[in-house]
Amino acid sequence: MPDQHIQSAFDRDLEDIQANIMKMGGLVEEAIRQGALSLATRDEDLAETVRRGDEAIDTLEDLINEDAARVIALRAPTAVDLRLVLSVMKISGNLERIGDYAKNMAKRTTVLAQMRPVDENAIALKRMAREVELMLKDALDAYVQRDADFAEDIIERDREVDQMYNALFREYLTFMMEDPRNITACMHLHFIAKNIERMGDHVTSIAEQVVYLVTGERPDENRPKADRTSTERVRKI
Repeated sequence: MPDQHIQSAFDRDLEDIQANIMKMGGLVEEAIRQGALSLATRDEDLAETVRRGDEAIDTLEDLINEDAARVIALRAPTAVDLRLVLSVMKISGNLERIGDYAKNMAKRTTVLAQMRPVDENAIALKRMAREVELMLKDALDAYVQRDADFAEDIIERDREVDQMYNALFREYLTFMMEDPRNITACMHLHFIAKNIERMGDHVTSIAEQVVYLVTGERPDENRPKADRTSTERVRKI
């Protein structure tokens, strides 16, 4: 009976932690959506809402890590359960970083709102952010369903985000060369695009954690990135 009590308490602890992971994931999805919308509509009030909302995301990460550490210390989980707890901690860390990037996007939106618009790039950035948001939703679904195949598909979809970033990077270079007045705005837009691309990388890391959680094996870490802008800069120089 004591063993059953300990196991049920452990299960309850895990349920609480995983419920907070899903709550945190929902907040991050909303931060991405609102951050991209505020940029596309030049809505400074919405951008400020995103910036303020990051505190709730950070608080949840702290809570998840504290609860996970307590579970490890008090429950002495077996190898499989320990893998779950460690995966949860890594997933919460990735979610927190995605939230930071959404906050950064909102900060630059406030600056860009004071400048003249540069073509329709805010719409392209919104489309790129939407793809990352959908990837995150699917990654969290794969986590709940313990679906490694679904997670592998999400990892592959990151290439599309990289390709979107590459296309925007080239466009910004073109706009800056055509009109020096575009340089400052394009630099801000480029940083936003890079932040969204990095969000995609963190979503990929979440999907990789799902694969590890289900199979006990790491996905291929030598997967080539589709972001070639660094190489292109070197060639140009």
